[in-house]
Amino acid sequence: MRQTATVQIRSAIAGASAALEAARDRINDMNVYPVPDGDTGTNLSLSVQAIVGAVGDGEAVDTSAEGVAATVKRAALLGARGNSGIILSQIVRGICESVTSSSRLDPAAVAAALRGAADAAYRAVREPVEGTILTVVREMAEEAEQHLHDLPAQLDRVLARGEAALARTPAMLAQLRDAGVVDAGGAGLVELVRGAIAGLRGEHVGSLAAVAHVSRVRAVHAERSLYRYCTNYLVAGADVDPEALERALRDLGDCLIVVGDADGTRVHLHSDDPGRALSLATAMGAIAGVDVADMHEQIAGRAARLSASVDAVDEKGQATDVVFVVAGAGNAAIARSLGARRIVEGGQSLNPATSEILAAIESARADAVVVLPNNRNVLLAARAAAAAATRPAIVVETASIPAGLAALVAFDAEAPVAENVAAMARALRDVTTGEVTRAVRTARVDGVAVADGDWLALVGGQVASAHGTLCDAVTDAVARLLADGQELVTVITGDDEAAAAIVRRTVAALAAAHDGVSFDVHDGGQPHYAALLASE
Repeated sequence: MRQTATVQIRSAIAGASAALEAARDRINDMNVYPVPDGDTGTNLSLSVQAIVGAVGDGEAVDTSAEGVAATVKRAALLGARGNSGIILSQIVRGICESVTSSSRLDPAAVAAALRGAADAAYRAVREPVEGTILTVVREMAEEAEQHLHDLPAQLDRVLARGEAALARTPAMLAQLRDAGVVDAGGAGLVELVRGAIAGLRGEHVGSLAAVAHVSRVRAVHAERSLYRYCTNYLVAGADVDPEALERALRDLGDCLIVVGDADGTRVHLHSDDPGRALSLATAMGAIAGVDVADMHEQIAGRAARLSASVDAVDEKGQATDVVFVVAGAGNAAIARSLGARRIVEGGQSLNPATSEILAAIESARADAVVVLPNNRNVLLAARAAAAAATRPAIVVETASIPAGLAALVAFDAEAPVAENVAAMARALRDVTTGEVTRAVRTARVDGVAVADGDWLALVGGQVASAHGTLCDAVTDAVARLLADGQELVTVITGDDEAAAAIVRRTVAALAAAHDGVSFDVHDGGQPHYAALLASE
């Protein structure tokens, strides 16, 4: 019986690994929460491959069911990659700790294993969020506990419940709903369970149908970390204090997970200072498996990949297209992700010619075009281009990039141009915009005394205040944007990396001080403005 149980464990792991690898790219593309870095599929696949490497060759020291389970648990912790991989390691831990010498694969064992998995996963996260992998594993456990008589039927129902829970995740998380995707971690777990069941049954994983999900990724701009680096490592030693380490790391960033046991403690953190995160651990023990990823590069790569995919779609028959005037590669990528296929470079001190905007209008293959100038200085050229176009073109008078992006959120390529213009106008009524820039001369502007070099906080296009530091200007701008009780602030950093780092740190502090307000930070890359802001 023990050997049979061991063979079953290996078969399930092999099937899970094959299913995850087959779904890797699809899961990467739907990865927008907690940050849209496009690596969840890769991290989950590599995490499970580490388990395969530990037990797949049959050379485990202890080949009993308990021995293999212990090996699997350790391999899951040591091989965990990224936020999703670490949560998965705790799901695996919960399953493995339910295995005993008397265990056999029956409905009661499955229910116990999934309950242990759900409980361990929730314990691993300081602030559990529903609409994620946590929801999916919990609902699978609940389903398993309701069907304790027929193993094949129980497994089928567990998988179906997981798919149903996954399909509901966009209703629980706005980031998923806005992007038109289900949760990537949850999707990975469903694929893992699908593959494990197939492995147990001796089925070919490649023939399995993909889990149902929203196939069109509508947005790349979903809420992202306020920090740049995703830092992962394992620390081990007699002096490691996981609780003390977690307390010390909390002030360095977000998305913190610290889990482990006597074999080691696995850490995941989003931070601007990975060196400090590592030094805190080395003061306690020896570190291994260090992996530091630049999430900004990952996010840009995902945006470019998805934008290229969108651009490859045939536009014939599309009712409306958008011409979007913008400065900054990051801003352009966000605009493309929201459906703007015609990008014209321009903005403050870089006004595009009427002919450039007209050429973009004429290149559209849709029935009509909306033009978003996103700068008051571009408005006249946009109007002239729309008037000269041979196809219907309407200018929605957006005065800033954040306003233009807010209008784009309401864009529907399949809707007539009049409906889009009306929807964009409604969206703009709910948005207040701001900018932070630096004064280039001493003057009095909009009633505010400004000295050369001051940092200016602008709201609604008017100078609201002047400050000696960028931090103070951002803080004041945000305070003014939140004056009417808004619940979401979008912040877009500029092309100066040093200034962008200050903006990110300032926003992180503001986010901690404003419960109930969501802060969404992006790299825009625009010149002249250290920060562009919008509240709604």
